[in-house]
Formats: sequence, C-alpha cells, structure tokens
Amino acid sequence: MKLVTYLKSDYEQLALLVNGKLYDTDTLHPDLPISMAMFLNYWDDCLPLALAAEQVIKNGGFENKRNRIFEEETILAPVPHPTSCRDGYAFRQHVAAARRNRKVDMIPEFDQYPIFYFTNHNSIQGAGAIHCMPDHFEKLDFELEAAIVICKHGKNIKATDADNYIGGLMIMNDMSARRLQMEEMLLNLGPAKGKDFSTVIGPMLVTLDELAHLEVPCKENHIGKSWNLKMTCKVNGIQVSEGNVSDMDWTFAEIIERASYGAEIFAGDVIGSGTVGTGCFLELNGTGKLNDANYTEQWLKNGDIVEMEIDNLGILTNNIIAEETDWSILKLKK
Repeated sequence: MKLVTYLKSDYEQLALLVNGKLYDTDTLHPDLPISMAMFLNYWDDCLPLALAAEQVIKNGGFENKRNRIFEEETILAPVPHPTSCRDGYAFRQHVAAARRNRKVDMIPEFDQYPIFYFTNHNSIQGAGAIHCMPDHFEKLDFELEAAIVICKHGKNIKATDADNYIGGLMIMNDMSARRLQMEEMLLNLGPAKGKDFSTVIGPMLVTLDELAHLEVPCKENHIGKSWNLKMTCKVNGIQVSEGNVSDMDWTFAEIIERASYGAEIFAGDVIGSGTVGTGCFLELNGTGKLNDANYTEQWLKNGDIVEMEIDNLGILTNNIIAEETDWSILKLKK
C-alpha cells in the first residue's frame, strides 16, 4: 500500500495512492484518519481497514468522484511532522570510500555496532523547493538514502522483533552544507548546523506488504529485513549515484534495536539509512580527486534539480533555491 500526504484546500490530507490516483482516507472508511500522525498512532486498527479499502479500489468497487491525480497535486512529506528524526550510518561501502579518500583506515567500530545521529525533525519537507542560505552553498550536497517510519511505541526492542515496528519505507535526501558540517565537527560535536536546514522525505510511504516480494537476505551475521530496491540520483538530468537498499550492512531492525535501548521510540519517528555508496558529492569528489589530481569538484548550486528514485518507492524531486540575502554566520567567526 502507498500512503501519500497532499495539500487539500490548504490542509494536509492523507490518501491512498492507487493506479496514479489519490483516494482520501476519510472517504474510504469513517474510522480512517485524515492525517499520517493519527494513522501511525492507531496503526494496528487503521492498517487492516486501509488494506481492505485498497483492495476494493483495485477491484473497481470504489469510484473516485474527485478524480485527484497524484502528479497534479501538491505532494507533501508523507510524514509531515515526525516526532523525531534519526539518521543512520548503515552502508559500509560509503564509509569505507569516504575514509579511503581521506587516506585513513576503515574504522573497525563500524562493524561492531550501528550508529545514528539526531537531525532537525522540524525541517522535514517533501518534494519541491529547498531554500538555502549563502553559507549552505559552501559545498552544498545531497545524500541518497532510504528511510523508515516507526508505527508503534516501544522500548528495549530486540532486532529479531524490530521489523514489526516499521510502518514503511520512503526515499530520503539528507541535505548537507559540508563546510558548516566539517568546521563544527572539528570540535567533535555534530553533525548539526550543516544538516538542520532541510531533510527531504517522500514522495510516499510504502508499507512492507507492498515490498514483500522484493525481500532478500540481509548481510551475513546481521538480523532483519532487507529489500532489493535499486537507488539512483540525478542532478540536472545526469545520473551521479547508483546503489541498492540491499547494500545496507546494518539493517533498520538493528538500528531500531540500538535506538530503543533504554529509550522510548514513538509512532512517527523517522529513521534514515545513511548514505548509500556513491550517494553524495562528498564521496564522489573525494574519489575523483584520488584518481585524478585535476578533477573538478561538483557541488549543488542555485537552480539545480535533484531527482532521487528508489524502485517501488517513487521519485523524489527537489529544486535548489537561494534565499535573497547576504547574511553569513561563517563571517561571524572570531
């Protein structure tokens, strides 16, 4: 099942996406909520109703009188107001390449436990314009990721049980202002300011039943579901990244296990996978310079179009917009 949040008469509306058309949840069953937050908080009650309604639609038993077409509506982040947002570090290929490019050894702790950081859940957005300040353009970067949303409250969840807490998968673009990020991380804290201006998710939340036929074994000595889902990113129509969700070394189940250790997780928490191998300019530029001293670095610029696609999860498209200001916090350094 595909769940979409779109703008309806200036309000957020939850809908099922079936064959390119949007079906408002509240028109399908009186007990289905109009918001993703309510749907997630009453997941065990809402999911069977929504799945049954989806089947009625597919069987031709429900007429979409408003005939809302997905591509003609203003599509918002499928989870517009996450209760929190964590981002993992699950792809060994990306970590190893980034460290190789800096001429440092692969860190052995990567293979011992999954890590994550908290990012600004109030800066979550969907497809469309990403508004950037001048300092953000100091090495502005995309990051190609997958993400999940938690669909039930829990604490101290074992990895063997954690897949039951996943509501579905989405595409994530973890936008990064690399100069801000690298400067603050010299103080061994962060990432923070280099990440907090925008994190993009969307364009839909795809529930696990829709992806069951694409499940594959996870990496050896790991626990949890994995999916064969090709990932790509294009910038201005040119493909720059390619990977697969199944390349994750640490699974979402294992990240949930660590995140919930001694701490409560809640319906509406979003967790990103971390960047897939080749999934950002920071890695690509480093590899390019390692192989060719004359390599020209590439970073996102005003007017650029970033298009991310993951099999069965849709296409997430954003355009980079420069704010009309010259205000710089980099210039405030003592």
